[in-house]
Amino acid sequence: MNDERTATEVDRRIGQRVRMRRLELGMSQERLAELLGVTFQQVQKYEKGVNRIAASRLFFIADSLAVPISHFYEGVASRRSAAAGVAESESDRFIYDTISTPEGLQLVTLFSHVKNARMRRRIVDLVRAVADEDSAKAAEGGEE
Repeated sequence: MNDERTATEVDRRIGQRVRMRRLELGMSQERLAELLGVTFQQVQKYEKGVNRIAASRLFFIADSLAVPISHFYEGVASRRSAAAGVAESESDRFIYDTISTPEGLQLVTLFSHVKNARMRRRIVDLVRAVADEDSAKAAEGGEE
């Protein structure tokens, strides 16, 4: 059995949700730390899922980020649903990992403002071309 104090995948997911919300608000780690009375390094550890967040601390984080506590559990599969075969997919994990970065969140936010369907397809084509080129360079062992 795992040590109860060891961070889990759920802790990592909650940390990502904290980070995503903080970035949505344009709040720095330093500011959130100040509101919570902890160091910004502690906030980093929470966001990376290295340290578990106590229930009372999550309550204050939710209050500081103006969301209900349930916000941090969205997209987290319970043991029961995982046992029933309703596990989080690889693509879900990839999406959360991507939008928990400042660039990923900014890209998704800006993309959602593009209403023209043809333009959206062109943007996707552009990003695909850049990704393909980047993958080809990585395969060749080249760098930027």
